[in-house]
Amino acid sequence: MKTILVATDFSPAALNAANYAVDMALRINAAIHLIHVFEVPISYSEVPVVVNLEEMMQSAEKEINALKAQLNRKTMGKIIVATEVKMGEFFLELKTACERLHPYAVLMGSQGTTAAERLFFGGHAVYAMTHLMWPLITVPAGAAFSSIKRIGLACDLDNVVDTTPVNEIKKLINDFKAELHILNTGRKEEFIPEVVVESGSLRRLLDPVKPEYHFISNKNATEGIMDFVEKNQIDLLIVLPKRHGLMDKLIHKSHTKRFVLHSDVPVMALHK
Repeated sequence: MKTILVATDFSPAALNAANYAVDMALRINAAIHLIHVFEVPISYSEVPVVVNLEEMMQSAEKEINALKAQLNRKTMGKIIVATEVKMGEFFLELKTACERLHPYAVLMGSQGTTAAERLFFGGHAVYAMTHLMWPLITVPAGAAFSSIKRIGLACDLDNVVDTTPVNEIKKLINDFKAELHILNTGRKEEFIPEVVVESGSLRRLLDPVKPEYHFISNKNATEGIMDFVEKNQIDLLIVLPKRHGLMDKLIHKSHTKRFVLHSDVPVMALHK
């Protein structure tokens, strides 16, 4: 059975991501695995900080069990919900859980309303997008799952054969019976032989899912993508980190806040 791994810190933004995950799980017949990672606070002052790890663990266990019960009520027990509480560094524990569970996708909130939520989701979401080798979906605070009918793929048509996770994209399209829209970014609208060749290669790779191709004519790739997503009712946007500079532009300083933290639709990072 497919498993959706949901990272949570029990905040409202995390609860929204969990609700999104269970609705997605119902759609594709998947189980849910909740994980909470708490980090021991580090004191840089001369005054020692007393931390009761047992109490922290018990508190986290209580909260994650309450979340599990809430999700079970929401789905009327139609899906399996497992839980896990770990102490350690967030990304390392998340990566370890992925290696053990081989999840269909990892879900976490990308935004929050409080400063603490913005710190948690902002830092962890951006880092995980670029470093976690498993499919990761960051869910905006206001996003609710109804269906995934239109999927966008941000692509600058560079070395597509070696860098496009074709099988993962095809599986996603087939699982949700969705349309695929290729968003060509990072090139001027002019004849460039290399782009023509790469476009042909991508068409052959993704021909079974019959994607539509669009040119984003905006000097700012982030703005161009977000504008297209909003105007064309894209339900899920795929980005391909660590490839030919596109993600470096999107996930960099102010772009991080504008794209990851302020996207109105879930963003999925796929690696090959």
